[in-house]
Amino acid sequence: MAGGRFVHKLLRRKLQSHFKVSMSLAQRFSKESAINAGSVSALRAFALLGAGVSGLLSFSTLSASADEAEHGLECPSYPWPHKGILTGVFQQACASCHSMSLVSFHDHVGVAYAKEEVKAMAAEIMVVDGPNNEGEMFTRPGKQSDQFPQSYANEAAARSANGGAYPPDLSLITKARHNSQNYVFSLAGYRDPPAGVAIREGLHYNPYFPGEAIAMPKMLNDGAVKYDDGTPSTESQMGKDVLTFLSWAAEPEMEERNLVGFKWILVLSLALLQAANYRRLKWPVLKSRKLVLDVVK
Repeated sequence: MAGGRFVHKLLRRKLQSHFKVSMSLAQRFSKESAINAGSVSALRAFALLGAGVSGLLSFSTLSASADEAEHGLECPSYPWPHKGILTGVFQQACASCHSMSLVSFHDHVGVAYAKEEVKAMAAEIMVVDGPNNEGEMFTRPGKQSDQFPQSYANEAAARSANGGAYPPDLSLITKARHNSQNYVFSLAGYRDPPAGVAIREGLHYNPYFPGEAIAMPKMLNDGAVKYDDGTPSTESQMGKDVLTFLSWAAEPEMEERNLVGFKWILVLSLALLQAANYRRLKWPVLKSRKLVLDVVK
């Protein structure tokens, strides 16, 4: 009996030591497997990301081809810094036909002009207001709260003065047209019609306009506007100034929105790095662990 007990204790100790070694090897193997699994998962994620990017590029290429077929000649892409707001070119070259019903004089305060300058600009126009106490309409000098004056009394008058064409409102023109700012700037690219192309009287050939025939004549010519700071009044310079002003009018909050978006991207990037580090350190062991219950009698 004593010999049997001794043999039983000896076997029990060997089994326990073997069990501990097996558990340590299993834990080590599980950690290595988790690391390898994490590497494989990362490679798969990069592969899926690459496939998604390639698919997106293919889709954008097809979309660009369809847009080119629909809208005609593709206009070039220009770098637009949008660092200043100059309205002089618009007032002298565009405001005679086009309106900006969503822009008020006070929108320029703190952006391009001081408050006193805006007051002086608004006072130069006469606004029809009313009715007064007698029920009659009257005219008064403009205020900061007034919108830009309308070029025509109504749509019928605008069409009558422009050969049946209605000059669109330019408040949101850069957001309402295909290819946005590049398209609006390219409309200055007037050309002589090529051989074999007949343009109806009263229209002008412009390859960037749908149909290549536009009712608006060429308004931007070298020397048409005099800059207060002595900037050369070239056609391209005036076109850039008008486009910059129209872009600001359509999106006056663009710079602030971009700044807030950059801050959010920075914060979320840091949070993503922390989440990835937490997952790499904590989750592989928890996900790959294996509990084995060995009952030793």
